[in-house]
Amino acid sequence: MGITLHHEPVAVCGIVADRTRPIKVRLTADGTSNRQPVYFTKRFGYGEHQITPEPNRYAVIGAVTCGWNRRQRIAIRLLGLQDVIAVESLETTQDPVGWRLRPDGVGKRFGYAHLRDFYAAADPDFQGRATSPAVVDLKAGKVVTNNYHTLTLDLETVWSPWHKKEAPDLYPKELRPRIDLLNEQLFDDVNDGTYRILFAGNALAASRAYDVLAARLADYDYRLASRRYLFGQYLTDSDIRLFQTLEAYESMYRPGISRKLGDAVLHVWDYPNLWAYARDLFQTPGFIDDEELYEFGFVPDENGRYTPFVTDKDSDGTQFGGHTIAGTPEYYRRWLEPAHREQLFGDVEYAGPGTAGLADLWRFDR
Repeated sequence: MGITLHHEPVAVCGIVADRTRPIKVRLTADGTSNRQPVYFTKRFGYGEHQITPEPNRYAVIGAVTCGWNRRQRIAIRLLGLQDVIAVESLETTQDPVGWRLRPDGVGKRFGYAHLRDFYAAADPDFQGRATSPAVVDLKAGKVVTNNYHTLTLDLETVWSPWHKKEAPDLYPKELRPRIDLLNEQLFDDVNDGTYRILFAGNALAASRAYDVLAARLADYDYRLASRRYLFGQYLTDSDIRLFQTLEAYESMYRPGISRKLGDAVLHVWDYPNLWAYARDLFQTPGFIDDEELYEFGFVPDENGRYTPFVTDKDSDGTQFGGHTIAGTPEYYRRWLEPAHREQLFGDVEYAGPGTAGLADLWRFDR
């Protein structure tokens, strides 16, 4: 007898057409949410059935508020790949069809209005939701991959001939198994952990998911007490993945979590080492750009208005609604406070994923 796994998309990045009511998702019998799997799983490389890297051939298209997209944007900036890989943002809201392309973007040359058009061009039988981000072929007008799990790893390795001079080695060969294992923990407990709380179908499921998130952040807080980065002095892909949630936590996730579970829900600054680490990365060139500063309520636009994404939180009826101090000058000032972490080095190893020889057994499927 076969086992059927049911998946329903839940990662809407907090932006939907109707923000007056909760977002409908499919849940397991015990009230936990289930994320839609990646559909186009190909990776960049030079092997059979892989995507050959080619400068100025591809664009990464995604929502600024989407964490899976921001991790690609951060990697591209840190590595200096923005001159060979185009980066394009989607419109800030979805309609019943899904994510809308910007009228002056790459979709214009193909007559496309939605991200889904790139998906349909790649596979006319595609029935799922067109998710952010997607890598599209600018010659063919098709999605080549939406595998956000592995895309940064490809940017850090296969695309290395186009890295800028003195680009950081974000995926050092000797640490790859440990990075891969830590990344899985980050995804389950932190990156997707916030969504598991917000989309939980009952109070107990939400509370249990929050307990996991809070415990994991406390563990990272201790790890970062003596280490500047998760792997000591080495800035890696894992730091990008942790930062994608930390930078958005107060404006995107905590409002809905505290509305669901109460005001006792911890702030990111309640973890002193983690908070200093987040500010350290925030102030590192490449980790955030002007568009992201605006969309997450760090700075207002040229007219002095903050994004509705944060100013409308209190009236937001979706799972992402609730109170936040984002969208105020005080919030930005907090993030600009000195981190004083330059003197930290610490041990590369930690009592986390990959110990007891497990890292030696790990082989990432490619």
